[in-house]
Amino acid sequence: MSRTAAAWGWATVHPSGVLDARFPDPRLGSDPGPTPAQSTLDLPGLDAAARQALLQQAELIDRLRQVERRPVKLVIDLDQPPRDAPDVYLRLHLLSRRLCPPNGLNLDGVFERLNTVAWTSAGPCAPDGFDQTRLALEAVLGQLTVLGLDKFPRLLDYVVPADVRIADAARVRLGAHLAAGTTVMPAGFVNFNAGTLGPAMVEGRISAGVSVGAGSDIGGGASIMGTLSGGGRERVSLGRRCLLGAQAGLGIALGDDCVVEAGLYLTAGVKLTLPDDRTVKARELSGQSGWLFYRDSLSGRVMARPRQQQFALNAALHAN
Repeated sequence: MSRTAAAWGWATVHPSGVLDARFPDPRLGSDPGPTPAQSTLDLPGLDAAARQALLQQAELIDRLRQVERRPVKLVIDLDQPPRDAPDVYLRLHLLSRRLCPPNGLNLDGVFERLNTVAWTSAGPCAPDGFDQTRLALEAVLGQLTVLGLDKFPRLLDYVVPADVRIADAARVRLGAHLAAGTTVMPAGFVNFNAGTLGPAMVEGRISAGVSVGAGSDIGGGASIMGTLSGGGRERVSLGRRCLLGAQAGLGIALGDDCVVEAGLYLTAGVKLTLPDDRTVKARELSGQSGWLFYRDSLSGRVMARPRQQQFALNAALHAN
């Protein structure tokens, strides 16, 4: 049986193609729910004159950006590749609304189906001819901020996950999956189709395709190899209660209760010395639990030792 998801939404359409799509209430299954109202007409506490003024301003900004917002209704097969840009955006919303976990749906070909967009404080704009668009928008708004030039927007411009802290909105892309209790510090980064499965501290980089278990900590400047390079065959993940030390790196999967020493980059081909003095490649321990990885300060050898104690996050920092 196929797995499906459905939603009503709004697509921003430019003559060059779809710039983005917003789905306020995506659902698993084939029922998209009721037709949503446009946000400018659905704000509470506004009288008719205020609603009309907001609508007129929104229509003016749309004309200056040369876009129109069109309603879209989608029912998609999660196991098949996305068909077009709105399909991709629905999948990204499903991930960020915690309806699907990282690697829980098909994202083959997403880059080919998304346009590069100038993300601005006035909304998404087409890059071609943007200098003229900027002048026109600034004449109306007074100031325009360009937030980025990319295929993926910021998570918080589309979804605000409950019980999560994100210190810098630019550091988390739409399509990131952040579980309740997750804290992303200013230097942390979470890509699309990646994220946390429980409370976690993110001070380093979580690349595409990577999942981090509950109670784990990605230290400052630490980096986890993703699946976008090298053929996308190997998936790196962290289990529960793991600590990836500051400036460390990881290229294998870790089970639960593992620690990687600060500054140690642990790739699949790194030679490890075990307690019985045997030497193995790190890939042979991939996915196993209860290991401490560190570099011997005298010999320079990378060591792997079993560890018994459990790492624990500061509960007060993650009561989000």
